[in-house]
Amino acid sequence: MNWSKAKAPIPKKSADKYQHHESVFADPFAWFRDPNWQDVVRDPSQLDQKIRQHLQQENQYTKDLLRDTSDLKCQILSELKGRIAPDDRSVPMKDGPWFYNTRFTAKSEHPLFIRNPLTHNGKPDLSKEQILFDANLAAKEHDFFDLGALDHSPDHNKVAWSQDVHGSEFFEIFIRDLKTGKTDRTGITSAAGDVLWQADSLHILWIWRDENSRPKQVRRHKIGTSPDRDCILYEEDDDGFFLNLNQTSDRKFALIECRDHQTSEIHYLPLDDISAKPKCLWPRTIGIEVEAEHKAGEFTLLTNANNAPDFQLIRKNADLNGASKDQTLVAHRPGTLILDQLQFANFHVRLERKNALPQIIIRTESDGSEYTIKFEQAAYSLDLIAGYEFDSQTLRFAYSSPATPNQIFDYDMLTHQRTLLKQTEIPSGHNLDDYRVERLFAPAKDGEMIPITLLQRADTPNGAKAPLVLYGYGAYGNSTPAGFSANRLSLVDRGVGFAIAHVRGGKEKGFYWYDKGRREHKSNSFDDFISCAEFLIDREYASSGNIVAFGGSAGGMLVGAALNLRPELFAGIVAQVPFVDVLTTMCDPNLPLTPPEWPEWGNPIKSSKDFETIAAYCPIRNVKNQSYPPVLATAGLTDTRVTWWEPAKWIATLRDIAPDGGPYLLTTEMSAGHGGASGRYSQLDETALIQAFILKVLAKKQPT
Repeated sequence: MNWSKAKAPIPKKSADKYQHHESVFADPFAWFRDPNWQDVVRDPSQLDQKIRQHLQQENQYTKDLLRDTSDLKCQILSELKGRIAPDDRSVPMKDGPWFYNTRFTAKSEHPLFIRNPLTHNGKPDLSKEQILFDANLAAKEHDFFDLGALDHSPDHNKVAWSQDVHGSEFFEIFIRDLKTGKTDRTGITSAAGDVLWQADSLHILWIWRDENSRPKQVRRHKIGTSPDRDCILYEEDDDGFFLNLNQTSDRKFALIECRDHQTSEIHYLPLDDISAKPKCLWPRTIGIEVEAEHKAGEFTLLTNANNAPDFQLIRKNADLNGASKDQTLVAHRPGTLILDQLQFANFHVRLERKNALPQIIIRTESDGSEYTIKFEQAAYSLDLIAGYEFDSQTLRFAYSSPATPNQIFDYDMLTHQRTLLKQTEIPSGHNLDDYRVERLFAPAKDGEMIPITLLQRADTPNGAKAPLVLYGYGAYGNSTPAGFSANRLSLVDRGVGFAIAHVRGGKEKGFYWYDKGRREHKSNSFDDFISCAEFLIDREYASSGNIVAFGGSAGGMLVGAALNLRPELFAGIVAQVPFVDVLTTMCDPNLPLTPPEWPEWGNPIKSSKDFETIAAYCPIRNVKNQSYPPVLATAGLTDTRVTWWEPAKWIATLRDIAPDGGPYLLTTEMSAGHGGASGRYSQLDETALIQAFILKVLAKKQPT
């Protein structure tokens, strides 16, 4: 493998140190953090020029070292774009007299939000289209554009949306009158993305963020008035809790959801009463989580209360002052994790996962009978799709597998008939039979069996020891779905397998799978990832030193920790916006996500044990002078989740402590946040760069 002789940026080192619990740590690259970072994420032009110069030098160094892959990157980018349908549209969703929909025009980055009137036969009249919002026009004047939420009013005469033009997740809220076409900027500029209409179509509910990007207040805004007059309905005093707005499927109640990573509290508010105050439906108790639905005066609560770690469903009377007892709708079953629920007038639907595979169960309310929808593939992904209409016998869901593009189905809950409405089009062509999907199980150090989802070309011989990408996340209880990604095909078609290691820290095998991959058990996540790599090598799916480890955010921490433990296993590392300076960040309560993260990682400020646990695996703190493979890290200047200085400090630390390894590359989006560049085509540039890097370190260029 040949690398350019371009000189890597060598930043100056400072004498910064910090002390906790008798331990003193040097932090020589602490100056990468701008003291005015709150201003920078709102306006990137405010970045200190010395920091900007360093990040630009890093970007140039990455370009120089990957210059020999420029033709390959262009080829991959063309392939990625070729898998996107230029004129694409979603499946229309009926709400009263209208069908609501989104569609893309050729070469557009962002969607049009549209609606069509209902015809006499119950179908949408495609000849009469009304454009509610053109995201391309809204994005035209900005380097970055993210639409947080968009929803029409209950009377169908207005539309409200939130937009972020920096990537900082501070949203501005707009209202458009669909009769006049007039747009009101509202003056709401420090909002979370949530927007929720009240039943009178004159008021919206929204969430105010403080200067540290923490959602703190739920407010009610009357259209056409100053936000200074908005009523504060709820205020969250705990910096460790997030706020979200939701509504029940029957659209009777708004739900104010307060949560961290292990505890929930819910307040409910009738949407037809603008004078009402929120009432507490479920008070917070540490370690207890809850989600709510409603039907005919009863809430259905999805909760892990009463010693139900894999969750149960209970029914509670909406009259909280009444004497009725809670009733168990679906009892707790160890190992079967209830993931989600949807309520209909005559049916209740739940999504479960058992042994890393999801399933949908439909319950008839009249007699309590249940029916499970069957799926045949070895590994797949399912999602429930909420509709507008409550009194319906049609369930909509999405299905995909690593080899099967996303499919949208309508399912008749009375007749059990399944209707395919749409399958994601791959314009450049896609043959399911060209690919092989396997579900494997790797033994962990302690005997647990770790699920692996593997996608390969069908013509890959057994025992081929083919080059491989091993992807992992393993945090917050978030499970990595075994779904379809068209982008992966550029790697797989070149003979590179793509494996997902479903390590502990997710909930693929229930709550215990999560619990054994966090806090004092966090090392299980890293050991599991390494065990998956070793298993794939032992079974000759791959070979040592011919695997690229890939993870983003907390998954970037996963691959960074695995890199320190077993660098010889990997040909390279890709870490997107990686959370790699865990100890420093968790010791800084002023950062946006630090207090909410303590339940996940531990609080090293208060607990010396938590401090020692985090220090033992924190990727930056455990870099050694050893032979590391090439590393590519990405960052976003306006990222408030993983701030830009974390990956910058990591790359500088690798160069400083292990100068004979690498090379170590960093690329920073100078006008984007945690999700990278916006737009369906623009975001592919980073994907093509990453895949060109992967193929370079694996010495693979052409499709097989």
